[in-house]
Formats: sequence, C-alpha cells, structure tokens
Amino acid sequence: MLDLNTTLAFEVKKELADRYFGFRKIIEEDTNEYQHNIIASALLLEEKIGSDLVRLYVLLQDDDLITEFFRLTGLGEMLFYDQYINKSPTIRKKVLTGIPIRGFTRKQRFLNMFFDLYRTLEADVADYRRRVLELAQDQETIKEEINIFYQKNDISGIMLFLRGMDGTGSGSSGPMAGAIDTDNAITMEEKMRIHPPQPVEKILPILSLIPSATDIRNELKVLLQTAFARQPGLDLKKL
Repeated sequence: MLDLNTTLAFEVKKELADRYFGFRKIIEEDTNEYQHNIIASALLLEEKIGSDLVRLYVLLQDDDLITEFFRLTGLGEMLFYDQYINKSPTIRKKVLTGIPIRGFTRKQRFLNMFFDLYRTLEADVADYRRRVLELAQDQETIKEEINIFYQKNDISGIMLFLRGMDGTGSGSSGPMAGAIDTDNAITMEEKMRIHPPQPVEKILPILSLIPSATDIRNELKVLLQTAFARQPGLDLKKL
C-alpha cells in the first residue's frame, strides 16, 4: 500500500502536470491555427492577387508602364513579375480566358477589362491585408499567452520542486552529481520551453491598400492610352 507521502507526491505532480499541459495545449492549438491561417493567406496572395497582377501585366506589357503602375498604386515591389510572361501572346490568351469583355470598340474593351481587373485587385488586396493584420494580432496574443504561461508556471522552480520531492540523493553521489543533475535540468527545461511563432511580417509581405479606381482613374487612363497605342493589333475579343 502506498504511504501518505507517496500519495501526496503523486497528486501534486498530477496537478502540476494537468495545469502545465492544459495551458500548453491551448497555446499549441492557437499556434497551429495561426500557422494554418498563414498558409491560407499565402495561397490567397498567390492565387488571387498573383493572378490579378499577371492579368494586368499582360495588358500593360512594357516594363516602364508596369513600373509606373506600381508607383501609382503604392504596391512597392513588383510581385509575381516575369518579363517573359508579360510578352507571351499564348500566356496572355490563357490568363485572360474567361474574363468578361465589354465594349463596342477595341479600345473600350481594353479599358473596361483593365478597370474591371483593377477593381478585383483592389478587393483582393483589401481582403489579404485584413487577414494579415489579424494574423499580426493573433501572433501578439500567442506571445502574451506564453508570457502569462511562464508567469504562472516557473519551469525551473517546478523542476527543482519535483526533484526535491523525489529526493536529492537518489541515484547520485559524489562532488559531480549536483553539476550533472543541474545540466540535465537545464536541458529538460529548454525542451519544455514554448517559443512564439514567427511574426507574420517575417513570412508574408504586408501590402498597403491600393487607391480606388475612381481616385486614380485619370492617371490610369493616361497609362492605358500609352499601353493601347503600343499594341495596335490587340483585340481582346479575338484572343
């Protein structure tokens, strides 16, 4: 039959373990959800914003016009940019297939498609930015959860306490025993330590909202007049 001290020691250890692993599980679940949402946002960036930009690139075609487009929108670096893709008629036909075509003239169709695509990009950037800012808040929450966790769970203190309950002399003796036990405790403490996930800005670009099509319509039209003039044979209806 277990004596009273052994029973109490077991109950104390169980309570410490339940508290430690219960709180740790919450942090790990939040971290897993954070990482899952990082992946979802990365897919949104590639599948939606990447596709929007490539379609706009193939309409503008020339590097100087694309550079000016990024200056007007404030997007900064040229994401998903590939000069070969912009110039390939085959790829242009592929990426523009299924996009609604409106207008009676070649020029109207060109302008209408560009502005339709721009508005889609505007909405997708806003959605992506909202998600990324929420992820930044989630990461801060997880960091705070970890701080609270360590305020309530002094790992070094818990391990010393448990070792004390088990008896300091069992299985070790000699002048080096304390040093060996200390090294083992430090190694175990590091293994048990919880680290916050990487901040979202270390993984994904933080995009600014782009101006609405209405706000920069005149500047975009100047850009499009040049782009259309440089492609005299282009008729989106006959791609």
